Order: sequence, then structure tokens, then C-alpha cells
Amino acid sequence: MKLLGRTGAALVIGAGLGAAVSHRLSCRSRVEEEQQAGLLRWVPVLPVPEHLTVRASELTVSPGNSGAVMKYGFPSLANVRSRESYVTSYDPRTRTASWVIERLNPTSLTGPSDRKCCEFKEDDRATNADYRGSGFDRGHLAAAANHKWSQKAMEDTFYLSNIAPQNPNLNQNTWNNLEKLCRSLTKHYLNVYVCTGPLYLPRQENDGKLYVRYQVIGRNHVAVPTHFFKVLILEQADGRGVELRSYVLPNEPIDEKVPLERFLVPIETIERASGLLFVPNIMKRTSSLQAISKK
Repeated sequence: MKLLGRTGAALVIGAGLGAAVSHRLSCRSRVEEEQQAGLLRWVPVLPVPEHLTVRASELTVSPGNSGAVMKYGFPSLANVRSRESYVTSYDPRTRTASWVIERLNPTSLTGPSDRKCCEFKEDDRATNADYRGSGFDRGHLAAAANHKWSQKAMEDTFYLSNIAPQNPNLNQNTWNNLEKLCRSLTKHYLNVYVCTGPLYLPRQENDGKLYVRYQVIGRNHVAVPTHFFKVLILEQADGRGVELRSYVLPNEPIDEKVPLERFLVPIETIERASGLLFVPNIMKRTSSLQAISKK
């Protein structure tokens, strides 16, 4: 994901002032393994069997975007809200989302939407001023590029409740590559459901004890995650079940030579670290689940 906080500046620099103002008005007229392993080893993990099979659930999915996005259930039920392009659970303590779920397919990835017409919008306890001068990017959880199908859908990804403080190097490189991977998987799967959120993992300090410590930024004390997760539910065609991939990345610079596969973890790692539930909900909606924890 590219740094988004400089969008307005890029418009002014890229053209004359008059052209920038004209473009702005036209936009507004649009539709309204080593290091990581060392940290993760403190999270209790259960082995993931290669194949899990249960009887398919008979639950139905309500029509509309929100129902479709939540086909595989809610990881938690607190402060759930629906946007045009995703569903999220907001955590007022951290001033960020606990999780955001979106559904990707070739249709959602194409369209005339223009991110230059989007601005970060304050919708809860965090403000743009909290991020200013903090040294962190306003990192999207549901990526803007995932929702080109509708200008409003893309604009909705700019609510600050869909944003978390993210290391600039991570945001613009490895995290961006993971987002691109999610989009590329739509070529091979019927639907790609992506759940993204922050983690606050313990670290062993000099006294041998484990502590959960994280920075806060701005007047509103927006929490800076120690890590981020992405859970991918890959829906295969012809009712052949789903595959599950789950990633955890530290909120710090990552060498670009490190492959994304290095950050694959068992889904239980994320469930236990976050308190969220994925597998029980998924198993209500499919007769076959293959969990992939390494390639």
C-alpha cells in the first residue's frame, strides 16, 4: 500500500493550482521466521491438521453486500458496523478496528474509481492530527485498491476506523506486496475473503518476563500495533470447499528479500493472540477446509 497521507500535496505538485482545484471539484462530483518466530513463540499454538471436514451448515446468507462479505461469520460481535465495501468491528480502546472483512473478486477489483478523489475521513475517536508528525503511515486495513468497482466503496476505505498506525517501510513494501497477493488470488479462486486487523503481542524483556507494550500517538492516544494479521478464506469453484491462509507481520521494516511465505502461521496463532474466532464460523459454511500454514 502506498503512502496515502500526501494525496493532496501530490495533486498540487503534479499540476498547476487551477488544474488541481478543477480536478478536486470534478472528484467531488463522483458518487458520494527468525525475528518473527522469536516474537510469536510466546503465543500458544495448536497444530493445524491438513484437512478438516464437517457437515455443511444450513445457515443462509442475507442478500446484499454486507451479508455476502460475512458469509463465513463474525470473528467477534462488538461494535460491528457495515460500510459500502467492508464490515468492521471497532475497538474504542485502541482507536482502531479489531478486524475488517472484505470480499474480493475480479468484479470488485475493476472500475473507474480514482483514489485521488479520496480523503481520509474522521469517523470516530481518532483524528488526522493524531497521525501528523507521528512517523507512522495511515495504513489501510481494507485496501483502497481492492474496491475499484465503486467510488463510494473506495472512499469508504479512507475512514480512520479502517486505518491503523503502520511503519512506512512496511506499509509501502511488504504489506503492499501482501495486498497485491490477495488481489492476484482472485484469478484462481471464486472469491477471496480477507480479514485484516492489528495484534499486540507480548515480548520477553531483560527480567525474563513477558510484557505487552505498544506506543500510542496523538492527543487521542491511537494505539500502534506491534503486528498485523491477514486471514484469507479462499473459496474454490464448484463447491470444492475453502482454503485458509493466515499471515502475521511485525509492524516494522522487513527486508524485501524475505518471502511472504515466511509469515504464514497457523490460524490458531491469530485466534489465541487476538481473541477472535475464525475456524468454528468457517466450518459452519463449508464441508471441506484446508488450512495452509506453510508452503
